Amino acid sequence: MNRSVRMLVFVALLGTFTSILLLGMNQLTDARIEANEEALLRSQVLDGFDIDYTDTNINTVFNKNVTIQTIDEYTFYLYEETGELTFRFEGGGVWGPIIGLLTLEPDLETIEYITILEQEETPGLGGVVAERPYLSKFVDKVMTIDITKSADMSTNSEVDAITGATRTSDAFETILNSTYETVIPLWEDTQE
Repeated sequence: MNRSVRMLVFVALLGTFTSILLLGMNQLTDARIEANEEALLRSQVLDGFDIDYTDTNINTVFNKNVTIQTIDEYTFYLYEETGELTFRFEGGGVWGPIIGLLTLEPDLETIEYITILEQEETPGLGGVVAERPYLSKFVDKVMTIDITKSADMSTNSEVDAITGATRTSDAFETILNSTYETVIPLWEDTQE
């Protein structure tokens, strides 16, 4: 066997070995990755309801306090003790999807908490949309949201736009309002 053939055989064997190794690692860690993603989601829901938990009791606390209801393709998380409701929102940002959770007070209009689970906006510009100081500006605001460049906030629905990220601000406003207008009627129809 000449040197070129031996090199091709070696590369093929090495490629097969590493592929099998990676597939095996994926199989071994797949359940753990899924469990970690579920724990992250549950922690964000509990944060929205302001319920204390630890890494070791998160599932017990979640199961004790939160009721999950799925209507059509939407999942709702209800904290029955307070009547607060959380649901997922998702839509297109400038560079990719913006996915998050919105928690409303029992009046189903006032924002209690908002968090971003995933976004691909420009760091330092549109990426500000996922930062807690910016998201805190939405707390106690009333749906539907108006993200504005004006410094004069004349209604309790207005929130400052992100400086230098007008398209992200516009997209975020559209995602929040369109999701709200879709999911709240679904929720209210099932509660009568």
